[in-house]
Amino acid sequence: MTVPDTRERLLEIALEMIWQSNYNSVGVNEICKQAGVTKGAFYHHFESKASLFCEATAYYWQVIKNDLDAVFSPLNSPLVQLENLLHFLIMAKLGNDRAGIRGCPFYNAGAQIGSNDEKVIEALQLLSQNAVKYNMALVRALQSAGHLEAGVDAEQTARLLYHFIHGIFSYAHVHGDEEEIKRDLPAGLYRLLALKPEYWFVAEPNWEPQQDSSPIVGQILFPRMDV
Repeated sequence: MTVPDTRERLLEIALEMIWQSNYNSVGVNEICKQAGVTKGAFYHHFESKASLFCEATAYYWQVIKNDLDAVFSPLNSPLVQLENLLHFLIMAKLGNDRAGIRGCPFYNAGAQIGSNDEKVIEALQLLSQNAVKYNMALVRALQSAGHLEAGVDAEQTARLLYHFIHGIFSYAHVHGDEEEIKRDLPAGLYRLLALKPEYWFVAEPNWEPQQDSSPIVGQILFPRMDV
């Protein structure tokens, strides 16, 4: 592999292994073995596992950003954007019979990492801040269209959406009831948004996965296409 190929391969393998297992149990030796590279090659690109993790968060964000831009495209009505978000979450986080309910690898990893690793914490904070910005744009679009009840605080609601989304998939990972999550996810988002009842379940999603530059990440994110 060329130097750029080796670096990208390490980032993708780290993503896959962290998602399938957890941050603490994945070591440099395992990552190198799965990527088919030497430890020397690893340390040529990354000074530590924490360094790899930080860069993997940025890599992951750049890959899924194409999908989020499509999910929240202003070419769609705010209600379609909302249904696109629900469709994206079901496809990207519920997994399949082989993978199980996985949630977000970085959110899960954040619960396992000590707060003394400032670089890792900063990387996780940036990832969450980026996600909340998309949520806030959706809240404001729904507000402008008159779809929300009066008095919604857009900034707080955007954060609450983020908390709820990751919380429900953490719950799902333990309980494993996919149909229950499919029922609770839209109801929870609608209620947190204070979406007026007449706008519940009235739009159809039109989002399709955008991944084409990273086969491994695409496979990790969207192993199922039957939802």
